[in-house]
Formats: sequence, structure tokens, C-alpha cells
Amino acid sequence: MRIAAAAAAAGRDAAGVRLLAVSKTWPADSVREAAAAGQRAFGENYVQEGVAKVEALAGLGLEWHFIGPLQSNKTRLVANHFAWVHSIDRLKIAERLSEQRDVHLPPLEVCIQVNVSGEASKGGVAPADAEALAMAVAALPRLRLRGLMAIPEPTADVALQRARFASLRGLRDRLNAAGLALDTLSMGMSDDLEAAIAEGATMVRVGTAIFGARA
Repeated sequence: MRIAAAAAAAGRDAAGVRLLAVSKTWPADSVREAAAAGQRAFGENYVQEGVAKVEALAGLGLEWHFIGPLQSNKTRLVANHFAWVHSIDRLKIAERLSEQRDVHLPPLEVCIQVNVSGEASKGGVAPADAEALAMAVAALPRLRLRGLMAIPEPTADVALQRARFASLRGLRDRLNAAGLALDTLSMGMSDDLEAAIAEGATMVRVGTAIFGARA
């Protein structure tokens, strides 16, 4: 298994890296098959599609993560169907999730998305603005700030992959030194998970290597 091999190469315990199966665009039956093989955590990028799968598979006890861009008019659905949100990049979205999370549910586990490669087309708060956002999100009542997420610009340059993941880890360490208690680095996908694990990823988001290439 790639995660175990990458963890061993990095001198890490593979148990410290969770696999998040990215099931966007795949039908509920594909998720059911992966669940039958032992996978428990699934990531969705699109609100309506994700909610439909959460409801269709409600009896399986799966853990659902929302990992895509989130608009304010969709926050209520996400707040009440998902256990995690990885893609918070502005305070307004976090405030709405906190206000709309059902009080009978446990706090919503959240990560702040950081734009570590500076792409104009990609979501994520700028690294320089991440501390202010993190402190504000950590103070919201129905959320539990767990860590940081990044989707760096694709590159085959392993040194550049590692540098970008290292920058997210360094930011997490600085936030913890400033008084937060972040334990999650959601970084690394099918093409770069080895570099991410080498730099401290605690959760890797893998779709293609589990479900195959999308049509």
C-alpha cells in the first residue's frame, strides 16, 4: 500500500495518516463497495451530489468530509450532513456553518484551506492571512478547528511538491505556537501523496487510485 510505504520511507507510523476516499462523481454503489472493503471516510466536492450520497448510505455509519469550494447559499446543507469541512477560506462561510450546525450534532470538524502555491484560480486563504482567519474560526461555537488543507498546483517536481507541503506544515506549527491546537494536515492526492506524507500529512485525499480514472 502506497501510504504504508511512504510512511515507512519517512520514518513515520502509517497509523498517523488517514485515507480519505474522494468519491465525487462516483455513484453511491461505488462508495458502498469501498465501504465493504473497509474504507470509512469519504470526501465530496459538490453539495447536492454529496448530500444525496450521505442520505442514500446513511445506514453504513460512514464519515463524510466536504472538500470542495463552498458558497454561502449551500452552507446549511453542508453543516448538517457532513462531519468535516476542509475548504474554509473566509470567515463568512465559517460563521454560517457555525450558526447552522444542528445543536444536537457534535461540533463540525473544520480545516482552513490555504493557497500555498498562489494560484489566482484556486480557493484558499493567502498564507499571510491564515493566522487571523484561524483565530476567528477557532472562536466559533459549533465548529472545532482541526487543521489546514491545501491543494498545491500540480507539478512532477518532487522537490517543489515537498516545499509546498512543508510550507503548510510550517504554518500549522506557527499557529500552534500562537496558541491553537491543530492536529490535522489535509494534503496530498493520488499524484503527490508520497511527498505530502514525507512532510507530515495526517490525511491524504485519494480518488483515482481507489475508484479509477473518471470518465
